[in-house]
This record gives sequence, structure tokens and C-alpha cells, in this order.
Amino acid sequence: MSRIAKKPIIFPTGVEVSLDNQALSIKGKNGQLQQNIHMDVEISLSNNTLTFAPRTKNAVAMAGTMRAIVNNMVEGVSNGFEKGLNLVGVGYRAQLEGKNLNLTLGFSHPIKFAIPDGVTIETPTQTEVLVKGIDKQQVGQVAANIRSFRPPEPYKGKGVKYSDEIIIRKEAKKK
Repeated sequence: MSRIAKKPIIFPTGVEVSLDNQALSIKGKNGQLQQNIHMDVEISLSNNTLTFAPRTKNAVAMAGTMRAIVNNMVEGVSNGFEKGLNLVGVGYRAQLEGKNLNLTLGFSHPIKFAIPDGVTIETPTQTEVLVKGIDKQQVGQVAANIRSFRPPEPYKGKGVKYSDEIIIRKEAKKK
């Protein structure tokens, strides 16, 4: 069996879990998330603990995947997730305008990025963007969408990069 699926999930105080057949709902101080559990994975709720087990031999990996997804849900409703982006380049700026993020990334036009529901974006400085939310997948996808407007290039390092990303620089062409 999967080593990840063997570990039970113990809920912190303030997190409520309800299980109805294969539909799991988790509610915490930051919000509520729902997930349908795969039919080949058996889930059991007792006291403050969730355990996962595969129903068939082929569902071992799926049990570990479901456990990881549910663990991220518990983490999200209790603490939340955050992804940081840095804008590197002369004149590269970000600012909030209502429900839009206005990005100036060296193009002839500014980019208006509509902020989806369930995600909040902050700009502590003009070159920093913080994406926050309770759904780990959605936070990562929004950060990736913002980064895709101008990914960092390897020669000068200009572009939108994750705050923990290291850009390996290339040497310029020699004559």
C-alpha cells in the first residue's frame, strides 16, 4: 500500500468534516471546500481522524493521491496558501484596480488580469505580487497564469518569477 495513504489525517481544532458516501466536505475558519472521493478509495471517519484505503489492488496510487488532496484541503481551510511573485525588469509594475490586477511588463499595452473568485491578490510593493487562497491548486494556477504573461528569460533574468525560484543565467554570445 502507498506510504502516504497509510498516514491518517488528524484535524486541528476548529475544522469540521462531513462525509456523505464519497462526498467529503471540510469547513474551517477560512472557508469551506468540497471534494468527491474516487470510487476505488475507501475513506473512514472516526473521532478527529480520516483514514484512506484502496478497495482494489490497482487503486493504491489513487488512495495516496486522495489523501494528499484532502490533506491540502484541511491545510487550506485552517491556514490558507500563499504564493509570491516578483517582477524583475525596468518599468515592470503591478497594481490592484478593484477586481483586476494591472500589470505593466514591457509590452506596448498594460495587461489587465481578472482575479477569480476564491483567490485574493495583494501588492505590497510595485514589484511584488502575493496570491492567497484556501485551494492550493487554484492558488498555484493563478500564480502560473500571471507568470505566463512574461516568464523570466535566462540572459538578463527579466520577467515574472516565483519568489523562491532561482533563474540560472546564461552567458552572452562571444564575438
